Amino acid sequence: MATNGKLNRKLRMALVGGGQGSFIGRVHATAAVLDNRAALVAGALSSDPAKAKASAPDYDIPADRAYGSVTELIAAEKALPADKRIDFVTVATPNHTHFPIAKAALEGGFNVVCDKPMTLDLKQAEELLELVKKSGCVFAVTHNYTGYPLVRQARQMILEGELGEIQAVRSNYIQGWLRSRLEAEGQKQAAWRTDPGKSGAAGCFGDIATHAYNLARFMTGLIPAEISCNLKIFEPGRQLDDYGHAVIRFQNGALGTVTASQISHGRENDLFIEVDGTKGALSWRQEEPNVMIVRRNGHPHAMYTRDPNAPHMNDAGRAACRLPSGHPEAFFEAFANIYRGAYDDIVKRATGEAFSATETVYPNVADGVDGMHFIQQCVASSQQNGAWLSLKHPAARR
Repeated sequence: MATNGKLNRKLRMALVGGGQGSFIGRVHATAAVLDNRAALVAGALSSDPAKAKASAPDYDIPADRAYGSVTELIAAEKALPADKRIDFVTVATPNHTHFPIAKAALEGGFNVVCDKPMTLDLKQAEELLELVKKSGCVFAVTHNYTGYPLVRQARQMILEGELGEIQAVRSNYIQGWLRSRLEAEGQKQAAWRTDPGKSGAAGCFGDIATHAYNLARFMTGLIPAEISCNLKIFEPGRQLDDYGHAVIRFQNGALGTVTASQISHGRENDLFIEVDGTKGALSWRQEEPNVMIVRRNGHPHAMYTRDPNAPHMNDAGRAACRLPSGHPEAFFEAFANIYRGAYDDIVKRATGEAFSATETVYPNVADGVDGMHFIQQCVASSQQNGAWLSLKHPAARR
C-alpha cells in the first residue's frame, strides 16, 4: 500500500452525491484517488435512499457502507473504530444541500471537500466558517481551475513581481448550453441550476462567474474594494440570470472585469483570463490549459508550455505537474491538485501538526465566504441598476 505522510495509509473518503446520472460526483471520485492517497469507502450517493444504495456498486462501495442519507452516514461512521471510520466527506450535490451536509460533517468531526459555490447564501457561508474554526477540521472548496499547473505558474510569477504592479484583470467564463430553456424539458443539470430554491440568488453568475472571480483573486492576490454589476435574463421565462458583467475596483487601484454567459452559441467551457501589469501581461485559457502567453512591449510574445523540466517553470507550476511535456494535463488533474493540497493538511491534523485553515494553496472556507459575498453583492448591485457596492468582507481570505 502506498504511504500517506506519517499515517502510512490511505485516507478514507465518503462521497455525498454522485449517484447514477451524476457528472461532478464521478469527477470527484476520480480525482480524489488519482494520486493513490485515498480510497472511496463510503457514501450517501443520492437523496433517494434506494438510488443511493443502487449506485454504490458503481463506486465499489460495500453495501454496509452505502448509506441512505447523510444523517445515517455521519452517525454510522462516527460509531466505527478510529482505524475504520472515514477521514473526510466530499460534498458533490446541488448548491442548496451543501450547507446542511457540510455542517453535519464538521459537527461530526470530519474534514470536508465541498463543491462550489460553497453554500446557498452568505449567511450559511459565514456559519460554516465559524464551524471550521470551532471543529479544527480541514475544509476545501473545489474551485478546481486553481489547480492547473500554468495557473499556479502565473500566480507565483505575479506575486513575485515578474509582471510589475497589476493594473487590470479581465476574467471571463462563456458557455452556450442554456441558450434554450433546457430546464423546461426536464434536463437535470439545467433544472436545479435555474431554480432559485436550489441554485441560490444567482444563476449564471453563481454557477460560473464565481469561477472567473475566484481565478482572478487566486492568480493576482489583488484585494477587492467595490463592485458594480449588471445581470440579465435573456431567455424568456427563466428565473435566474443567464448573462452578466461586473466591474471590480481593487484596493491597489487596479480594475477588473468578470463576464459570464450561458447563452453564447457554440461556446462550451471557455474560462479565460488576461492580466495586465506594468512590466508585462499574460493570458491563459482553460480549454487550452497547457499553454500560457506572456507579452512584453518590444519583445517577442512568449508561449509558456506546461513542462516540469523546462527552466521557465517555477516551483509552483512544476509542483502541480504529473506528466512530462507534450502529454496534456487538464480537468481531472487540476481537481486532483486541490485534493492533494487538502490531503496534506488532513494528514497534519490527524498527526497533531499545526496547519492554517485560511492560508492554503487550495481554495478554503474563507475563499468560499468570499465567493458567496461576491454573488450577494453582484445580485444586489444589479437590482440597484449597477450601483457600486462594497466587496470587502472581514472573513474573506486576503
